[in-house]
Amino acid sequence: MKRIVLILLTAFSFSCAERELQLPVTTANDITEILDVSPIYMFYDEATDSVDFNRKNMISSTNWLVNIDKRLTLKQILPHLQYLQEKRRGDGMHKNENAKNYFTCFNEETKNLSFIEFTDVEYQKGSSTDYLTKISDLNNPKTIITIEVNSTNDITIVSPSSENITSKSNISNLQSILRQINNQENFIYLNFPLNLNFQDYIAIKTKLLEIDFDSIHISEKEFIYN
Repeated sequence: MKRIVLILLTAFSFSCAERELQLPVTTANDITEILDVSPIYMFYDEATDSVDFNRKNMISSTNWLVNIDKRLTLKQILPHLQYLQEKRRGDGMHKNENAKNYFTCFNEETKNLSFIEFTDVEYQKGSSTDYLTKISDLNNPKTIITIEVNSTNDITIVSPSSENITSKSNISNLQSILRQINNQENFIYLNFPLNLNFQDYIAIKTKLLEIDFDSIHISEKEFIYN
């Protein structure tokens, strides 16, 4: 995979210094231009294997472009993503109901930036299995399906319904697997491991954006499990 590097001048530090941020790669190109934005950065510190979260330019009434280094893991960025989502949903005198949150990505096909919206995603620590045991709508006519991704991008698709759909495969086969169960109302919960890197997370989100099935509904709750 080609190494894409975004060099940023940190005007927000005491002295002007260059920072390197490697954007995740995507083929999604539905959103390529966003106006009225505030940039937010999550840098990867190689020396300490940690995240440097900078939100000093964040203005609540604008769209937020969240630039995350693709080498960071979900464990490293999860608290910051939860913080951003809570801030976006919070009340405030300058709140803009139309403002949204986007991940900034590099599109290999167009050689330009693309953006993936995640405004309504609710990041939950734990698994959807624990969540599903606590809710009372399991008799919903929709078939509940869980997709669990591991750190090697293998996936397990399970339906706890009587049909007991179970399949193990690679993420590259996600669309073909979902086509096999695209004959009824399906409600999908996504599960990602804490040690999954952000590039692989974006690759999975890209695959999901390519799915155009009327009977597939993906929950806004995403579960990050240990």
